[in-house]
Amino acid sequence: MEVTSRLDWHPSLADPTGRRLSKPRAAGQTMVIDKGMGIYAFEDLLQTTGSYIDMIKIGFGTSPLYPTDLLRRKIELARAHGICIFPGGTFLEVAVSQDVTDQYFDTVRELGFTGIEVSDGTIEIPRDLRSELILRGRGLGLTVYTEYGKKCWGSTIELDAFIETLAQDVEHGARLVTIEGRESGAGVGIFDEKGACRDDQVEEMLRHIADPGQLLWEAPQKSQQVHLLNMLGSDINIGNVAPQDVMSLEALRRGLRSDTFALGAAKRN
Repeated sequence: MEVTSRLDWHPSLADPTGRRLSKPRAAGQTMVIDKGMGIYAFEDLLQTTGSYIDMIKIGFGTSPLYPTDLLRRKIELARAHGICIFPGGTFLEVAVSQDVTDQYFDTVRELGFTGIEVSDGTIEIPRDLRSELILRGRGLGLTVYTEYGKKCWGSTIELDAFIETLAQDVEHGARLVTIEGRESGAGVGIFDEKGACRDDQVEEMLRHIADPGQLLWEAPQKSQQVHLLNMLGSDINIGNVAPQDVMSLEALRRGLRSDTFALGAAKRN
């Protein structure tokens, strides 16, 4: 009989920071944006990095573009790996603008999605309707993520509106509030036209909130992930991560790359 033995890396090698949590985790969550992966690539992603992914967003309004059986299979695989999967917020904005939100929620549940994203990055959604959408999602047993910020080029954070949106979204049951960064990470939200982080805006935002763990920072570029991790710590929530970048982001979180080596060195010292 062939005998196999389990070999584990020393904890200080697997995670030099000593801070990484296993799923389900309340901090250090990673959200991946799926912009059209095939089913085999999707399976490979989850087999390789499923332990490091907490959420998968079927980007933009692409959900109805998939063959239904394929979309169902993606949802089943995500659920089997303990990953919340949901359509992009723009798709719900389409439903609102077309006056078909009832049909949207019916289909989301029928397909087996486990979450939704409520946003107003493209259209204006009144506060009372935004609250209603959050409450409706929660009432259906869905995990609700919301998003603050506009998708148009040059948009920035309006502090008072951000503070009010965060407070009301969380009060109505939002799990996390996403800071808009788009899939490009440039010229929107906390990022300037070159993709550099506006640190003064981030610091001002954090001075006015009690729990930074309620935020999910969209940071699709490696340089942005490195900067935010070094600035705010390895436990921040990061979104709009490309599938091919999940493993490298996990290494950054643990101080297993030169860019964030100091995160692990801080523990040693």
